[in-house]
Amino acid sequence: MPFTKTIRTRIVFDEQDRSQLKLTTVIFVSFVLMVAILFYVWSHIHFTELKYRIAKEISIREGLLEENRKLKLEIATLKSPKRIEAIARGQLGMQHPDRDQVIFLK
Repeated sequence: MPFTKTIRTRIVFDEQDRSQLKLTTVIFVSFVLMVAILFYVWSHIHFTELKYRIAKEISIREGLLEENRKLKLEIATLKSPKRIEAIARGQLGMQHPDRDQVIFLK
């Protein structure tokens, strides 16, 4: 069995290396914190924009639904048999046909 010697090396930092390591750590932590804050602000702004867009789209949808309701009412009014008969008699001079004017087809 060969003899092995374990050598432990100890890293010794002088004062300048320690201060540089602290500065690097502070800069890194500051950078990570700044990125986190910027992400939070961006997501908050984006969320607010989305809420405004949704409110605008809901408003547009309500307007379109109201317009659709009015148009359906107008269609029902225009299809009214009384209105059609009044136009046929008044403006077009039409009247109900006599029995001899009606022809039945087989």
